[in-house]
Amino acid sequence: MTRLPMLSVSGLAVLLLLGCASQPRELMPTPALYQSPGGVPLFDLPREARPKPALDLLYVTDRAPESEPESMLPYGQGRARRIAFGAAEVQIGPDLSWEELAEQSRLAQRTRPVQLELGAVRELGVFPEEPYRFEQLPSGQLVPDRAERARHAAARKELQAEVARRLAAAPKKDVLLYVHGFNETFATAAYTAADLCHFLGRESVCAFFTWPASSTGNVLISYTTTTESADYAVEHLKKTLRILGTTPGVERLQLLAHSRGTELMLKAVRELALEAIAAGREPAILYKIDHLVLLSPDIDVEIASQQVTGFLSDPDLVTVWPEARLPRILEGRLTIYASPEDRALLVSKILFRSRHRVGQLRPEDIPPKFQEYLDNIGRVDLISFEGKRTDLFGHSYFTSSPQVSSDLVQMLRYGKRLGEPGRQLRRTGPVTWEFPNGEEGPALADGARRDAPPDAITGPAWHGI
Repeated sequence: MTRLPMLSVSGLAVLLLLGCASQPRELMPTPALYQSPGGVPLFDLPREARPKPALDLLYVTDRAPESEPESMLPYGQGRARRIAFGAAEVQIGPDLSWEELAEQSRLAQRTRPVQLELGAVRELGVFPEEPYRFEQLPSGQLVPDRAERARHAAARKELQAEVARRLAAAPKKDVLLYVHGFNETFATAAYTAADLCHFLGRESVCAFFTWPASSTGNVLISYTTTTESADYAVEHLKKTLRILGTTPGVERLQLLAHSRGTELMLKAVRELALEAIAAGREPAILYKIDHLVLLSPDIDVEIASQQVTGFLSDPDLVTVWPEARLPRILEGRLTIYASPEDRALLVSKILFRSRHRVGQLRPEDIPPKFQEYLDNIGRVDLISFEGKRTDLFGHSYFTSSPQVSSDLVQMLRYGKRLGEPGRQLRRTGPVTWEFPNGEEGPALADGARRDAPPDAITGPAWHGI
């Protein structure tokens, strides 16, 4: 493995800023399984069903409206004391027909640029400003304000109606929700969500949750502010997941988070799960969370371990369950993509004095006993990528590496399990896997066809958060 040179803290700070930055950009490289010749079809639609090149994404945000006059973005870096939601168009071009876009989306080396640009953004609804008001009864008891509750219920109904409208036109009745990391704007979050949605076949309701991550100013101060903004956003993401998961017609939530957004996602899912457990409900059934995918996680290993396994060490929490049975949190898998070559995580490792960041883990960094423990829990995978660095700082390989993005597509679109054709990674331990050496892996070999039914997921579901 190539060792990185020693850098100063200020130099590392620049790495973090640049490594997480994502300017308006071209469409991500084509995942290996689609590449011509011999790749599986990306789209196989009759002419009358072919969509426009542009993507219409659902967004949910607790960013405040943009206050900088020179900015063209609808929301900025400030924290809003409310949740807003709406529709964001990502235009793909310039001047590409659907047929031209479909052709370029299957080429390893494109013959013309395919650019992403933020189009119209329409805010469709806003939840009440927080904290919600309350009333004090003559008895001294506190009860929620009726008008405030009515406004909250109306906003929830509007959001669920928008999801239902999109579900009606979606081939899959899933909601794919992406949560970004540090140094991202509303636009860059939309671009990554568009990348993922496009190469997952545009089959699900595609959405992104964007929180007030800092993207300007002194990078060390900016990163500290972002860390607290992620904590601030936990309650809002938890509300969002609850609303999406309980929307009639939604069959599954597919959750993806990147970098600093992974800790936000883990906390929100964990709190939501504890909420269901306290009510005696099965979280996996109540909220329909299928896969939870953590991409380049910017989390301390010990904190992440506690988030995933903490309630297993708190038997008093699950006393309402028959024979203290452990409730299921996910229907699918917890999948972690990590790379020891991820240079953008060096700063947080130093700032937090962290021995390991999850996003830099190698299989040998996880002790055998803990691997066995996770294996017994079931459905936890750590996938290590040490191949050729495909972006400047090795932090966005889930979109920049055709090998990694192909594995992600095989899992989320085709239901492929690790070890099956199309996901033939090398197993290095009970819960650890690594990509084969070389620029491209065997993603094209025996790839799933577009019309092939996803493999049934069998075995024990993941019982931890």
